[in-house]
Amino acid sequence: MTAEASEAGHHDSPAADGGRPLNIALLTYKGNPFCGGQGVYVRHLSRELARLGHRVEVIGSQPYPVLDEDAVPDAGPGGLSLTELPSLDLYRQPDPFRTPGRDEYRDWIDALEVATMWTGGFPEPLTFSLRARRHLRARRGRFDVVHDNQTLGYGLLGEVGAPLVTTIHHPITVDRQLELDAAEGWQRRMSVRRWYAFTRMQKRVARRLPSVLTVSGTSRQEIVDHLGVRGDRIHVVHIGADTDLFSPDPSVARIPGRIVTTSSADVPLKGLVFLVEALAKVRTEHPAAHLVVVGKRPTEGPVAQAMERYGLDGAVEFVKGISDAELVDLVRSAEVACVPSLYEGFSLPAAEAMATGTPLVATTGGAIPEVAGPDGETCLAVPTGDAGALAAALNRLLGDPDLRARLGHAGRERVLRRFTWAKAAEGTVAHYREAIARAEGRPAGAATSTAASTAPRAVPAADRTADHIADHTADRVVDAHEAVEEAVEANRESADRESRATC
Repeated sequence: MTAEASEAGHHDSPAADGGRPLNIALLTYKGNPFCGGQGVYVRHLSRELARLGHRVEVIGSQPYPVLDEDAVPDAGPGGLSLTELPSLDLYRQPDPFRTPGRDEYRDWIDALEVATMWTGGFPEPLTFSLRARRHLRARRGRFDVVHDNQTLGYGLLGEVGAPLVTTIHHPITVDRQLELDAAEGWQRRMSVRRWYAFTRMQKRVARRLPSVLTVSGTSRQEIVDHLGVRGDRIHVVHIGADTDLFSPDPSVARIPGRIVTTSSADVPLKGLVFLVEALAKVRTEHPAAHLVVVGKRPTEGPVAQAMERYGLDGAVEFVKGISDAELVDLVRSAEVACVPSLYEGFSLPAAEAMATGTPLVATTGGAIPEVAGPDGETCLAVPTGDAGALAAALNRLLGDPDLRARLGHAGRERVLRRFTWAKAAEGTVAHYREAIARAEGRPAGAATSTAASTAPRAVPAADRTADHIADHTADRVVDAHEAVEEAVEANRESADRESRATC
């Protein structure tokens, strides 16, 4: 269904909570569900918001989001659509970090995107925010609320045509620090600092946001500690698993010794190297034990080195690009699912594995205990970064079918009670309505007329001209601000190198 069609119909039908249906702009700069948790969030949340009777327009850049438009009933007031807001797609396969052709440049934002990449930075949060602001302000009055999915770019500060609600899954500064801790040599550390330079922008933007949603209590505290956001502006809305898709199926046979995990091998915080080391220990007691990793096979780095060191090439398999149905059956086929992460803001893989009834071994990193539950009741919990503890827990589960059955059943029940996308959508809508009420200067929960709120508001020509000038000026200011920041960073790195050289 197109955005125009969804806005045109069913205005008189109430949403599931009895209020008027909302027109929602859901922004995501990297929304493909195969690229990580942010894409999964957009896919499932947008579907459930539409099922509640709201009209959701996902505005995204490459790799474009995958939406479940067919899962939204045509007869209800809700609607779901995708608006593509293209970037230069500099990280696409098979030519990542490419140099665009001259005819690909459309405006100065494209030039900024390329220049930032050329100097080792990651431009997408900034450049997507600038394109999104331009797009939203041109359509001012079409949306009741704008929901940003962790872009946290300068472009989203100020007026974007509707009240702004932002989801921060967890502060990316956590990823930055873990990668710095794992980096070998000053050149690698300098590269990590440059790549994560956008986190300075995200920190500044986050402090100015009126309403922040996050996915766990742990993430809430991290946002306070790392980003300096006031605690009273942050609201926890747990996300969840697709419990219809991720469900038990007795017809799928468990494969003896199979352990499944979802992990990016080249991201230190995922802790895959410790699971590989644990597998080597487990195979001394359970020779059939083997690991299937949903992710890309590494060709170098700590994980590849550990596999070679322990002779595990035949015992570790990597799968990538599989369908949802194939992923679910893979998890169902495992005797044990494992989340070895050093940190997670929520851990969808834990919730999804538990939803299938597959017993879970998980670390205590970040919010994982909040999802996985108590040790010995709904999972086996182990300390982070401890291959020996991982091996002991895996050995215990592989050797005890009764414990596997008990933990698998309890895990499924925990997810059904606490972590579903329907509950996530309901909680999110409640905060949308609070943000709209604040913007309109009325108490939260006060009714407004459907017709008045959904009809696009006319913008005088003089205001449109002023908006254009303001946008253009603000964009230039951001450009200059980034250039100054990068100069400061370069000077600091130069000073660091000189200091090391004299030591």
